[in-house]
Amino acid sequence: MPRWTHYRFRSVWDFDAPPALVYARLEDPGHYPDWWPQIRRVEAVDAHTGAVLIRSALPYGIRVTLTDLLRDPGRGVLEVALRGDLEGWARWTVRARGARRPGARRPGARAVYEQEVEVRAPLLRWSGLAGRPVLRLNHALMMRSGHHGLAARLAAGREAV
Repeated sequence: MPRWTHYRFRSVWDFDAPPALVYARLEDPGHYPDWWPQIRRVEAVDAHTGAVLIRSALPYGIRVTLTDLLRDPGRGVLEVALRGDLEGWARWTVRARGARRPGARRPGARAVYEQEVEVRAPLLRWSGLAGRPVLRLNHALMMRSGHHGLAARLAAGREAV
């Protein structure tokens, strides 16, 4: 299996919101399109599976099916299997942030996103080694946008535990 089609990603998002609230928003992917522009569509297949369309800066839609592997609010862990244009897994881990940020009104949360996938989409596989930096940048831009979107939603006070 070519290594240039294998990716590992890690992002850290800090919020001035309680960990339980951040976990609750991340646990509800059906509402991701409300605050994460690159998540274009989420359709429930059943209680544990959803079909997702993702499109970031590249003019290419990525289609994946997410299936719950683990939902553990006590440990703050959400994990899904990914199948489709990307195959592998993704995990959110939400914890209380150790130190309060300057100006924070309440204790905060840190959400760590980890993903390990193999690219299966023919066009993305075809781009191979030359496309790796572009795909990594595309992912980074998407994650930054998602972080800003969720932080703005939480800060607007529209959320309650």
